Amino acid sequence: MEPWTRRYRLDLALCGGGRAAGVDEVGRGCIAGPVVAASVVLPLEPQTYAELKEVMDSKQLKPNVRAQLADRIRARALAVGIGLASPEEIDRMNILQATQVAMMRSLDALGLSVDLALVDGNRGFRHRVPVLPVVDGDARSLLVAAASVIAKVFRDRLMARLDEEFPGYGFSEHVGYGTRAHLEALRRLGPSVVHRLSFAPVRACVGEREQMGYGS
Repeated sequence: MEPWTRRYRLDLALCGGGRAAGVDEVGRGCIAGPVVAASVVLPLEPQTYAELKEVMDSKQLKPNVRAQLADRIRARALAVGIGLASPEEIDRMNILQATQVAMMRSLDALGLSVDLALVDGNRGFRHRVPVLPVVDGDARSLLVAAASVIAKVFRDRLMARLDEEFPGYGFSEHVGYGTRAHLEALRRLGPSVVHRLSFAPVRACVGEREQMGYGS
């Protein structure tokens, strides 16, 4: 049995004859930039699953392949929704709640009614659309994997734009993750308005700068 066939059968069984959206997020572990969620609705038909058989968890794909697959997903999708939670919201709520807010916003942005939302992981959230967590969803469900790719490509491009707006941090290279180069830039420049001040590495860098007399 082809892998896409297993994913087709799983999504078909989970949807129960209704219309479902796959939902996934990217950027939870970053120290800068928003957390981004995507919701994707695809036709539940074998042809779609065969054509998108290369779609998998976005972290396993090279950037150029991700971008190509994102275009193919959008071409086949019935609807795509994007939702963001800002660094300020992340600091005010916490990353878990902010991620759920981003997912809710992505569902609300679909512009298409769905009967079910398939969410990667083991934790759901309350929404007017019933939410079903799917463990390893980005590997087992095409709907979730497609959402993973769309969210990743969208956020990477957003971070590239932020790199132009806030030069020196290298956002286009590390996309907000706490790499050594990013932390060194943070110590040198201080936090920007898109850094998550509630995250420990950012707080530590702010503390170091204050001890050195630079302020925050």
